[in-house]
Amino acid sequence: MNTFHKLATPGVRQLKPYQPGKSIEDLERELGLSNVVKLASNESPLGPSPRVKQAIGSSEIEIGRYPDGNGHRLKWELAKKLGVQAQQISLGNGSSDLLDIIARVFLQSGCEAVFSQHAFAMYPIVTQAVGAAARVVPALGADSDMPGGHDLAAFGLNINADSRLVFIANPNNPTGTHLAEHELEVFLSSLPSNIVCVIDEAYFEYVDAPDYPNSLQWLDKFPNLIVTRTFSKAYGLAGLRVGYCVSSIEIAELINRVRQPFNVNSYALIAAEAALLDESHLEKSVNLNTQGLVYLSEAIRSRSLDILPSVGNFLCIDLKRPVEPIYRALLRCGVIVRPIQNYELPNHIRVSVGTKEDNTIFINALDRVLSND
Repeated sequence: MNTFHKLATPGVRQLKPYQPGKSIEDLERELGLSNVVKLASNESPLGPSPRVKQAIGSSEIEIGRYPDGNGHRLKWELAKKLGVQAQQISLGNGSSDLLDIIARVFLQSGCEAVFSQHAFAMYPIVTQAVGAAARVVPALGADSDMPGGHDLAAFGLNINADSRLVFIANPNNPTGTHLAEHELEVFLSSLPSNIVCVIDEAYFEYVDAPDYPNSLQWLDKFPNLIVTRTFSKAYGLAGLRVGYCVSSIEIAELINRVRQPFNVNSYALIAAEAALLDESHLEKSVNLNTQGLVYLSEAIRSRSLDILPSVGNFLCIDLKRPVEPIYRALLRCGVIVRPIQNYELPNHIRVSVGTKEDNTIFINALDRVLSND
């Protein structure tokens, strides 16, 4: 242990860095490949709307000037679309930025954050980084209707006097599982008013399940609720990093006390506004994902492999064997997926839905790899 490791706070010393999916450039450089297919990071295969490219190309941004620190225009458009007040909206450098801010507002040493096993890796990171403790709730079992999903009854049993934050990903990454409207509303009704609940809806736009809720409907009923969303997924702006959360005005004011000034850059603000206004492109992205989920689900099941029930833009596939050799073999085929041993799923990979061609390439590569296994 070096000197600087000893100087770090206890929470940081216990952390492992977030591991992003391998990039196309890294794989091409390492193995000398070309035409690599990346299905590892839940990005939109369509990318940004043509209106986004046009808005950026025609903008007259002075990059020597700071961006609009309040994001006034984007907040106004979001408020109009979502049916909320602009003062309820906080902007972030991706929704993960907002998760970090929320943790810094409400957590400290001696406090706890509650979240599910197999939930998004940023929850333990933002919790431990501020010296708080993570209380991880076991996921639903294989015999459940939603295996690997959030067990809200168990959440209730794990909430105590030290609890300050609850993180709920709906749908959840990396499992793709979701919570139904009634069970989530019942849980929120049972939650003490002095505990803040963050519902992470990063994949909201993709979901087509009839029992899936729009959590914004509960903001007036539950003042302790925060809903986070992002432009990185269905809107195709992952490279620009812009997300937002909606809460009570009181909570938004606290978030803005901690939020870094100018945390969303000028191009991201323009791009997000243009993306929000191009509903036809969003519809194309969602339709492509729906078709891809059906194709991949049927293909995987026909190969006697199991998948968790997903309503996102990815599948969590049980390979029924240690994942690392399969992952490495797929890389040699020029296909990048996401091994998720770090989520306590040692036999699973997460595969993002790509274009029709990308999905076919993945299935063909998987066949070759499994036949040689």
